[in-house]
Amino acid sequence: MRPTRPAIFYSFRRCPYAMRARLAVCYSQVEVELREVVLKDKPMSLLAYSPKGTVPVLVTQDKQIIDESRDIMHWALAQNDSHDWRRQNQPNLQKQISSLIDENDNEFKAILDKYKYADRHPEFSEAQYREQGSHFLTQLELLLRLHNNLISDDVSLADIAIFPFIRQFSSVDKAWFEQSPYPRLRAWLDRHTSSTLFADIMYKYPQWSAGDKAVYFASSH
Repeated sequence: MRPTRPAIFYSFRRCPYAMRARLAVCYSQVEVELREVVLKDKPMSLLAYSPKGTVPVLVTQDKQIIDESRDIMHWALAQNDSHDWRRQNQPNLQKQISSLIDENDNEFKAILDKYKYADRHPEFSEAQYREQGSHFLTQLELLLRLHNNLISDDVSLADIAIFPFIRQFSSVDKAWFEQSPYPRLRAWLDRHTSSTLFADIMYKYPQWSAGDKAVYFASSH
């Protein structure tokens, strides 16, 4: 019996923004009520909470609306960050984490979208968009020469926030990625996508509709 209703969490399994929010929520072991969304059939309640209609969206118990994935990650980690993904007492590493995520979200993601749908963006070819995105891949490969993850041997928020987007980039042309000059990046991506945490957040939940029985995420399936 749950004495209080947990936060409500609107998500979409294949969205990299939603993936990284789910990763943080699942890692933190903060229970939320999951509402799995189909983007072509968005529930009215999602649009009422966040008119921009994107996922993820989290509605806290006190009705605070958080509709940016990075903010949801920080909300979860503020409640439990047992392996210190945020590097709370290391300001230099915090700055590096923030800078890497900024570059992923602001520059790399825009290139990724054009690379995925190059036919919709004829200014450049798919290969040219891939080359533009490869500058970020090269940066990550160089960091991974120094340690097993992006800022240290241990996982940080940077790894969790970025790898879903590298996963998406790699899937556009898998044959190219497999022979690309990024062996450490491939190994890093494989470790994260093969993890128990990733398997847990990629469990396929049914589409949520108003009136459905509540489904609780970060608890047993």
